[in-house]
Amino acid sequence: MSWGREPGAAETVGGVLAGLGASAAAIEADLADPAAAARVFDEAERRLGKVTALVMCHCESVGSGLLDTTVESFDRHFAVNARASWLLIREFARRFASAPGSGRVIGLTSDHTVGNLPYGASRGALDRIVLAAARELSPLGVTANVINPGPVDTGWMSGEVREQCVRSTPLGRLGTPEDTAHLVDFLCSGEGGWINGQLLMSNGGLA
Repeated sequence: MSWGREPGAAETVGGVLAGLGASAAAIEADLADPAAAARVFDEAERRLGKVTALVMCHCESVGSGLLDTTVESFDRHFAVNARASWLLIREFARRFASAPGSGRVIGLTSDHTVGNLPYGASRGALDRIVLAAARELSPLGVTANVINPGPVDTGWMSGEVREQCVRSTPLGRLGTPEDTAHLVDFLCSGEGGWINGQLLMSNGGLA
């Protein structure tokens, strides 16, 4: 979630998880800071124990194109969306000590291009990093996959964008956070252990 932009959101999510019987810890971090990944894992391990699954849904996203993107914005997008993902995966792998076959790395991506250049380009880098992990972490028994959930209206869409996305989706609706969560849940389960090194389109057939 966007820290500082959604007051109380972390506590709300934590409360929902607690109500479902899960243990949860909200840990704030600026992922543009290269030292943040180690601090996040230190705190997660202190509060919850060893991490067996890393699901990355963080992002920096500012709309701009080839001609109006600033160097500062471009660099921050890559720092948060690409470099931080590499550092989180590296930290996860260095600490992973669970049974072979039980580890999971999952990244959420996008195929944005026009009008969202630094976001789309940095998401493309994320894809390559996660797919490299599928090979490099195989000796640990860790799988790694990328999910492209397609357009999910989490409050950012205008009415025009929403209508256009619905028209472009054969199933006639937008994706929901639950759609993505179900796929993440499957990939983290034992039944999902044979899926590795894939970029999975979970977008209702969006064309």
